[in-house]
Amino acid sequence: MPEMSFRLESSAFENGTTIPKKHTCEGENVSPELTWGDPPAPTRGFALIMDDPDALGGPFTHWVLVNIPAATKKLSEGFPGVGTTALNDFGTDEYHGPCPPPGDRRHRYFFNLYALDRETLPLSGNVSRAEVERAMDGHVLSHIQIMGTYQRIGSENCIDQPLGES
Repeated sequence: MPEMSFRLESSAFENGTTIPKKHTCEGENVSPELTWGDPPAPTRGFALIMDDPDALGGPFTHWVLVNIPAATKKLSEGFPGVGTTALNDFGTDEYHGPCPPPGDRRHRYFFNLYALDRETLPLSGNVSRAEVERAMDGHVLSHIQIMGTYQRIGSENCIDQPLGES
């Protein structure tokens, strides 16, 4: 049986390997390039959610990008001009790279891409991941992911914690 063409890859790291510092809070904090193959028909749009299931206090959302056009097969580094961002657990509507507590164990970061049967999700304003997931409910045709890891050894700036907690 031929391998399915709908899979998620990154030119920055291979599945299961270390995410380069450039894409973390210790580097330039820019999203890595992501590419994928042909989604299942009748895909009309995509949504992307990046999270850290190993964060203190449970899963921590780093990036939510919705309303990605169906013709898209690549998010360039920094994802300029593609889709609409929703709120992450830092309380901002942007990519925020891996940033586990210094000295903590290696964390896993999952980039989840969802093929949807709708062009756009009915959302407005600053919305949360939970609101995005509710809007996607019943509209996901397929889900693919890539996982990278990261561990911080040094500085104390920036840890995976919900906004307002210290």
